[in-house]
Amino acid sequence: MDIARHIALIDELCFRPFPAEHDHHLVVLSGSHGLRGGGDPAERAVTVDQYEKERDAVDARLTERWGESEILNLLTVLLRTERAEAIPEPWTELSARARLAYLWEVAGTGRWVALAVADRDATDEVQLLAAVTEEAPP
Repeated sequence: MDIARHIALIDELCFRPFPAEHDHHLVVLSGSHGLRGGGDPAERAVTVDQYEKERDAVDARLTERWGESEILNLLTVLLRTERAEAIPEPWTELSARARLAYLWEVAGTGRWVALAVADRDATDEVQLLAAVTEEAPP
């Protein structure tokens, strides 16, 4: 768990220009290895727990800086996409991969930061994700 490295990357993304092809950054802060394809359910549960603790540690540091995070229930966003509602990225991808996101609107940047543990797909790796976007959460 390298919280300082995660914070430094998130800080950088708050000011880095967006790629030409889309208006957000989505990065993997930590990722499992060997859980793709189902893997051992007990090992997966331990990994999810580890990444949730890592997310909470990053949340604590960012809360000191930016104030209390908001929690976005990504299940409701996923349901909205399934009803063919137009949900912008990165929110569509986050809702397909994670259950909830911790959010901050970063003062003075016009950007939003989201942290999420991507564990929705049991056949994929578990990941701690950070997204930075100018697109407000849906």
